[in-house]
Amino acid sequence: MTAAIDVQGLGIRFRRNRRGRRSFKDLFAGASRRSRPGEFWALRDVSFSVMPGESIGVVGRNGQGKSTLLRLVAGVLLPDEGGVEVHGGVAPLIELTGGFVGDLTVRENVRLTAGLHGMPRAEVSARYDDMIAFAELEGFQDTPYKHLSNGMKVRLAFSVVSQLEEPILLVDEVLAVGDKAFREKCYARIDELLTEGRTLFFVSHNERDLRRFCTRGLYLDGGELVLDSTITDVLDSYNADHGAK
Repeated sequence: MTAAIDVQGLGIRFRRNRRGRRSFKDLFAGASRRSRPGEFWALRDVSFSVMPGESIGVVGRNGQGKSTLLRLVAGVLLPDEGGVEVHGGVAPLIELTGGFVGDLTVRENVRLTAGLHGMPRAEVSARYDDMIAFAELEGFQDTPYKHLSNGMKVRLAFSVVSQLEEPILLVDEVLAVGDKAFREKCYARIDELLTEGRTLFFVSHNERDLRRFCTRGLYLDGGELVLDSTITDVLDSYNADHGAK
């Protein structure tokens, strides 16, 4: 069986100054793989595979490369060494409110965002009422997006992205937002998607969520993969190193 996600020798480095990533001049000049002054490796020599239907939780302290790894898998960032192969489309439940247009209405944003993620127009129309109902925005469909509260924006974004039919879910801390009732709706929706056989790649600091959704874990520390095991073993190791949360 072909892996849903295959990561081999993955590495990426950043600058500590305002320029962030290296410039195109650096890249075309054949920059050395060694770090230069002001650069650091956010991830280095990371390798693992995720099979279709697996639920993987990524564990580690802030600044250890978890979200960077997720963005590399999503194709938002490009590696400096190694590679990532993703077999199948992804539903990115990351930076949920990104990509929405403030001056467009809720209705227009739903159609635009779903379409940009590849959902056919007829399917958007068929699912539109369900997306609005899930987000609890029935009375706000003609309201400009910029006038919504932050909670409304998050509900709308999760509702749209979670309706995508892509086989791989990339989730980054989105369950930490919203009120308790909405989080329970998110939990139930993710449970449904996992029951359908979707692959889950989940970055979180919430141990309860990790134990609920994941069977396997990856423990990142200092940009390196220090443990790839069951989620129980990974969380036990993390807590032993840094104290139970």
